[in-house]
Amino acid sequence: MTFERSQINILRQRLLEVPRFMIVVAGPRQIGKTTMVRQALSACPSKFIAADQAQPDAIDPFDQSALSYLSRAQPGAAPTAEWLVQQWNQARAKARVQSDDQLYVLAIDEIQKIPRWSEVVKGLWDADRAENLPMHVVLLGSSPWLMQRGLTESLAGRYEPIRMSHWSYGEMQEAFDFSLDEYLYFGGYPGSASLIREETRWRQYIRSALIHPNIEKDILQMTRVDKPALLKTLFELGCGAYSGQIISYTKLQGQLQDAGNTVTLAHYLDLLSQAGLLSGLAKYAGQKHRQRASSPKLNTHNTALMSALAGYTFTAATQDRSYWGRLVESAVGAHLINTASEDCQVQYWRESPDEVDFILDNGYRLAAIEVKSGSKFGTPKGLAVFAGKYANTKTLIVGEGGIPLPEFLSFPADSWLE
Repeated sequence: MTFERSQINILRQRLLEVPRFMIVVAGPRQIGKTTMVRQALSACPSKFIAADQAQPDAIDPFDQSALSYLSRAQPGAAPTAEWLVQQWNQARAKARVQSDDQLYVLAIDEIQKIPRWSEVVKGLWDADRAENLPMHVVLLGSSPWLMQRGLTESLAGRYEPIRMSHWSYGEMQEAFDFSLDEYLYFGGYPGSASLIREETRWRQYIRSALIHPNIEKDILQMTRVDKPALLKTLFELGCGAYSGQIISYTKLQGQLQDAGNTVTLAHYLDLLSQAGLLSGLAKYAGQKHRQRASSPKLNTHNTALMSALAGYTFTAATQDRSYWGRLVESAVGAHLINTASEDCQVQYWRESPDEVDFILDNGYRLAAIEVKSGSKFGTPKGLAVFAGKYANTKTLIVGEGGIPLPEFLSFPADSWLE
């Protein structure tokens, strides 16, 4: 049986409703967005197209505009706004003759590859709404950065997102029979799951199919980056050497060549975070200006990125207690980052010599979380100090002597604030 991610239920429900908004399936690369949409469309009349296929997949011999476009298009040509309009019109024609019991669906993958796509989509969608056309539109893209720019520029108020993130431990266990240790090391990318017995090949896949396009095709195409080599080195250093650690911008500057100023590093960390790669968690201080000025705690969004860059084999990683502890803490941090709602902030806390690994804050509730990967149990002092400083704090220990790690990884971040 084919595995289905939970977000498919939201998509199926929306496809049963009268079209009011476009549906945008958003999230990092290689997490199954296209697969999920195809699964949902298998049960309804639909047209699925990918914007990296410029040639129309079907041409009406009586459609002069389509024939005219085909006569001009070159094999392998980049998609154009004209191609998008032609594909949309084909879907419209089918939607108009569709029976009342099922709505027609047009799904467009890699939409960000079409120049001025958001402006074209806005015009087409507004025309459909004026006609009350019974057709849903689903938009997907492999570049979260480029997608977000188009959505905010032209389509505000016209779409509803279905947000997807990296695969959880439960999903990788159910779909690929991952053990807990395998999930901690190999992370949550479904496309690489079949390669974990060939670690060199697996590592090459992570680098070439995930890291390279995320940085080269997403971030560097999306925004002006004056020092692309610095951004790449920051990512590699942050994921490979420092994930799970608090590190000052000054120390980061010392580790990087041509490091620029701290404002540049903070900006690049924000770019990496929005791409679903690496975050710099802020220190919880109660006051926003103090949080922004704090040293970041670096945390990968998927431990596969950490393992692919750190140089440890799976066996070597499990035998190095210090490194494995950092991997466990990074996995917990990644889980919190990936599952936290927009109202829930993931931070850390430190007032020397006391420290708490993670703080969850939704504006009116606090949870302080300490990760214990060793065999010796003792109540961390930092939890007690933090709870004494901030009233009504819920304290949690994850791992030895506390909540078992598999149980903690089975619930989203917000649930631990309840």
